[in-house]
Amino acid sequence: MTATPADFLARALDAPGEPPLRPLPPVVAELLRSLNAPPRLAAHLRAVHDVAVDLVDWVADRYPDLAVDRDAVLFGAATHDVGKVRHPGELAGPGSAHEAAGRDLLLSRGFPPALARFAATHADWDNPVVTVEDLLVSAAGKVWKDKRVAGLEDRLVRALADETRREPWEEYLALDDLLTRIGAAAPRLAFQAAFPIHT
Repeated sequence: MTATPADFLARALDAPGEPPLRPLPPVVAELLRSLNAPPRLAAHLRAVHDVAVDLVDWVADRYPDLAVDRDAVLFGAATHDVGKVRHPGELAGPGSAHEAAGRDLLLSRGFPPALARFAATHADWDNPVVTVEDLLVSAAGKVWKDKRVAGLEDRLVRALADETRREPWEEYLALDDLLTRIGAAAPRLAFQAAFPIHT
């Protein structure tokens, strides 16, 4: 019996993965089902969301007085590339058309601008108005595949140091240690690659 696109999407959303990946927030999983999202996109969003959980939990432990909207970060990581439903070519190649398309898609589905923004800001970490939440979503979108982006990491370090009045070098060392531990990407890459791009 041949697997259907719905079967692949269900597995991308629900299969445990190796190592086990946390499930997407239910509202996001339902959104992806309603959009008949490409299975590879669902698998990718799960991998990035999983890394975002580690990042936001680290921030909560290291900076207990820093107000970070955990739910917003996790929603942002789980939906950052949702615009690729409209631009599936960007699942296999470069492109940025999915960014505004993702924000607009989320807005059209009734999600508030404060959450929809992550689809548009996840590649725009140099923008002076991005928040720590935006930077965490951007970082999750890179480190899930063990990609390190110096400019993004520097911006996150500065934001954390500014908020906590700690020395930037101290925050850099702590963040570097975390990202190195998270960066074991081969299983996440294999999980994503196991799913087709097209439905």
